Amino acid sequence: MSILEMKVPSPGESITEVEIAQWLVKDGDYVEKDQPIAEVDSDKATLELPAEESGVITLKAEEGEVVQVGQVVCLIDTAASKPDGATAPAAQTPKAEQKIEEKPEVVQEAKKETAKPASYAAGTPSPAAKKILDEKGITPEQVLGSGKDGRITKQDAETAAVPAMGSVSAISGSRASTTTKLSVLRRKLATRLVSVKNETAMLTTFNEVDMSEIFRIRKQYKDEFSAKHGVGLGFMSFFTKAVTRALQMYPDVNASIDGDFKINYDFCDISIAVSGPKGLMVPVLRNAETMSFRGVEASIKELAERVRDGKITVDEMTGGTFTITNGGVFGSMLSTPIINPPQSAILGMHNIIQRPVAVNGQVEIRPMMYVAMSYDHRIIDGRESVGFLVAVKEGIDNPVEVLMGGDERKALEL
Repeated sequence: MSILEMKVPSPGESITEVEIAQWLVKDGDYVEKDQPIAEVDSDKATLELPAEESGVITLKAEEGEVVQVGQVVCLIDTAASKPDGATAPAAQTPKAEQKIEEKPEVVQEAKKETAKPASYAAGTPSPAAKKILDEKGITPEQVLGSGKDGRITKQDAETAAVPAMGSVSAISGSRASTTTKLSVLRRKLATRLVSVKNETAMLTTFNEVDMSEIFRIRKQYKDEFSAKHGVGLGFMSFFTKAVTRALQMYPDVNASIDGDFKINYDFCDISIAVSGPKGLMVPVLRNAETMSFRGVEASIKELAERVRDGKITVDEMTGGTFTITNGGVFGSMLSTPIINPPQSAILGMHNIIQRPVAVNGQVEIRPMMYVAMSYDHRIIDGRESVGFLVAVKEGIDNPVEVLMGGDERKALEL
C-alpha cells in the first residue's frame, strides 16, 4: 500500500491558516489526479485543492475546520485500483446553490423539532396562566411556552390573550432559524471593515455625472469594438481612465498611510470590486494608467471570470492603490462606500437614471449617475477630494476631449 499525504499548500505570503470550506468528494471515493477535491477559504480568497495523485481518498479534516498551512488534510491510497465502471465523481453543487436547495429541509426539520415536545412540561400552563387562558377562551395548544422545558408562563398567557381580543393576529408561520459559521474570508472582511470605521477619519463627498456622451459612444461603436477586440465596450473602461487621470492630477489620493509616514505611488493599480459566489472580491488592474480602453475591458473581463469561477489568486487581489465599486448593477442610487485598506480612497458608482437637468438654460432629460468618493481625511484634504471627484466628472461628462484626445476611433483602436 502506497499512501500519499496531502498537505495544505500556501495560498500566499503572510497566510498561515485556511478553512476547509467544502469537500467536493466523500471519504472512500476514488479520485483522479488534478481533480478538485476541496474548496479552502483563506482570509483573502477561496481556492480549489486538487488531488496530487489518483487513488482512494481518506479525509482527515472536517468541513469548517481551520487547518494550518502544511497540515495533512487527507490521504490518498495511490496503490488502490479504480473500481470497474467508476467515473470520477462530479463536483458537488457550489455551496451558494446548496444553501438555496437545503433551506426548505432545514426549515422542515426545525418545524419538526419545534413541534416535538421537549418534556411533559412543554405546552402545560402554570395555574395562573391556565386561569387567564380559560378566561380568554384560548387553548394551551395555541400558545408557545417560554418557561422551563416549554412551560406556559403567566406572561405567555397574557401575551397570547391579545389575539383573542381581535387586535393582533396569532403566530402562525414558521419561526425557525439556522446558524451558519462565517467563512474565514467573511470574518476577515468584517474585521477589516470595522477597523476602517474605527481607525480612519473617513469622509464621503458626492457629485453627479452626465452619461450622455458615453451612451452615444457605446451605441455608435459597441458592435465594431466587440467584433475587432472580442470584448464589449462597457462603462468601467471610461471610469477607469477617468480615475487614473484624476489620480495623476491629485497624487495624495493615490497614497496610503503607514504610521507617521505617507506613501505615494507613481503607478495606478486599480482594484475593481466584483461580486462572486463567495462574496465581493477586488482583483487589481496593474498599471491601469498605461492601459487602453481595449486593455481595460479585456483585463476586467478576464479577472471577473476568474472570480466567478473561483480561480482568482491572492496575488491578483493584493496591492491596489485605489478602488472602484459599482453598486449600480444592483440598483443602488446612492451610497457611502467603505475604504479598502490600506488604500486611502474609493469611488462608488451607482445606477443610471433618466432625470431632468438644466442644460444651457433649458430643461433636458439626461442619463445621470450619482458618484461618491470616500476618503481618509488624515492624508487627503477637502480640496484634493473634491478636486479629484470633479476631475472624474470632467472625464465622464466629456470623454472625447478629456479621455480620448479628441479622436474616439483612435482611442478605441478602430
